[in-house]
Amino acid sequence: MVKIEVDRTQCQNFGECVLAAPNVFSLNAKDEMEYVPVADDSELDNVEAAVDVCPMQAIALR
Repeated sequence: MVKIEVDRTQCQNFGECVLAAPNVFSLNAKDEMEYVPVADDSELDNVEAAVDVCPMQAIALR
């Protein structure tokens, strides 16, 4: 399993993570990022891409 942590004090809800890993990250009706804290191993490449593209570097794998 892929454990994901998002620093909410850093996240600015740009949504780049949603484009990289749409099965893990999403924007809700208020345009606030939501995510699955533990994803399937099949999502690892996508989550790593989301970590890389986050302009605020708010996403980390644990």
